[in-house]
Amino acid sequence: MRFKLLLSLLILSVSVQAHAAQRPVSLDVGGGTLYGTELLPDGGGKVPVVLLHAGSGPTDRDGNSKLLPGPNDSLRMVAEELAKRGIASVRYDKRGIGASALPVWKEQDLRLDDYIGDATAWLRKLRADPRFSRVVMAGHSEGAQIAAEACKQAAIDACVLIAGAGHPLDEILRDQLKSKLPPALNDQNERILAALKQGKPVDDVPQELMMLYHPSVQPYLISSLKHDPRTAIAALAMPVLILQGTSDIQVQAPEAQALAAAAPRARLVMVEGMNHVLKIVGSDEALQMKSYSSPDLLVAPQLIDALIGFVKAP
Repeated sequence: MRFKLLLSLLILSVSVQAHAAQRPVSLDVGGGTLYGTELLPDGGGKVPVVLLHAGSGPTDRDGNSKLLPGPNDSLRMVAEELAKRGIASVRYDKRGIGASALPVWKEQDLRLDDYIGDATAWLRKLRADPRFSRVVMAGHSEGAQIAAEACKQAAIDACVLIAGAGHPLDEILRDQLKSKLPPALNDQNERILAALKQGKPVDDVPQELMMLYHPSVQPYLISSLKHDPRTAIAALAMPVLILQGTSDIQVQAPEAQALAAAAPRARLVMVEGMNHVLKIVGSDEALQMKSYSSPDLLVAPQLIDALIGFVKAP
């Protein structure tokens, strides 16, 4: 069994290397350094490049979260599929995550605007690189919000929002929690959200809500509440692709539809059966749960086809 596993890993490694050259990359920003991975397709000449951005929380460049029991490797798989089809990519660990978890960046110091600024800096670096013919950013989940704003600031060629929210964070939290909290606790949640929306930290957070609103994360929430994804996507002048899975239980179809309504010129692609980690699970609840920590499940081919067609479009 061990021999078969090692053989399978060797075959996978050779397959990837046959289509791409991988190397570490880094970028100095805001008193620290961000670390990532560049994947280049085989062959000479200029190629398009996609900057991939992960979602919220402790999610690394490969799409994996330390909160889960194992990896799903969703963004790594996307990068490898792009390379097979002649498209370069860069994916990186955000401030405070993975290889970019430096002492200089503490949770209480993080802001959404910092992530937007970091992504903008990466895009400008890629824009100045003579190896690349076209620069596109693809953000997943919270990364979609970051992508929409960074794409505008860097004025790149195109922008892709994957499983991105279509409403501000306070509206989403209010909607998600209202049916789950008893009336008294729901009133407390409303009080906290109202204060954070006004930029005011909250000291007296009920223990039941502490996981959401603990003091060290409140500055990040305050910064996030200043941003509306509908405003961000509406401001984009370049081509925009919205990708959404019909089996996503975290960010559901109405969010993608809200984004599309805010930007009528954007292209909306609904991927049948795809969930939040970009795997095809359909209505299978067991597979849905397994997919979050299963690198053996491949990303949705329909997602890859739509992304590649968009990146290569003239």
